[in-house]
Amino acid sequence: MKILVIAPHPDDEVLGCGGTIVKYAKQGHEVYLCIVTEAYLPDWSEEFIKQRPKEINQAAKLLGIKKTYLLGFPTVKLDVIPQKELNQAILAVIREVKPRIVYLPHGGDINKDHRLVFEAGLVALRPSNKTAVKKILCYETLSETAEGRSLKEFLPGIYEDINSEFKKKIEAMKVYKSEIKKFPHARSLAMLEILAKNRGSEAGLKYAEAFMLIREIID
Repeated sequence: MKILVIAPHPDDEVLGCGGTIVKYAKQGHEVYLCIVTEAYLPDWSEEFIKQRPKEINQAAKLLGIKKTYLLGFPTVKLDVIPQKELNQAILAVIREVKPRIVYLPHGGDINKDHRLVFEAGLVALRPSNKTAVKKILCYETLSETAEGRSLKEFLPGIYEDINSEFKKKIEAMKVYKSEIKKFPHARSLAMLEILAKNRGSEAGLKYAEAFMLIREIID
């Protein structure tokens, strides 16, 4: 089976579904990653921009991702990109990968890039586009999903047991050094564990990742 994770920014894939990616990969499924945006000068340093591809590749290797697609749109500037261009770029990846399951960021996240990627993903995944996708899920992203509750609350109904994969998720997150903050910041390793334990407790598990089901087609 083929799975596609669509991430607005590098590290969203780890935060939202890193354990699930590891789990699917261990089971022999093909997991693909589409990172929509990238950093640019002068907002980010040359050193940061040079290091980023290495981090993406290293994290992908740890997670077991088969192939990564980099769309190259400007980070935190997706609102100046024509919607059709973003829709078509995501659709092109979906048509090439032909996934059965697609993971999107939550449509109520406070980060506008996340919301725009969610909307573009839904447009690309319209039934009229006749893709191979049978299930669409949304993941939560620390510091983006919880802070966006005033827009639309994340209400999970699907829980993935990641007890055996949690350590690998943390290992992959550590690759993105510049994104890790000190506790009690939401983007800290401690909070990543707290969230996994909290989601786990909701389903009687030790560690879990939670998802919202958008659509599922049962043959």
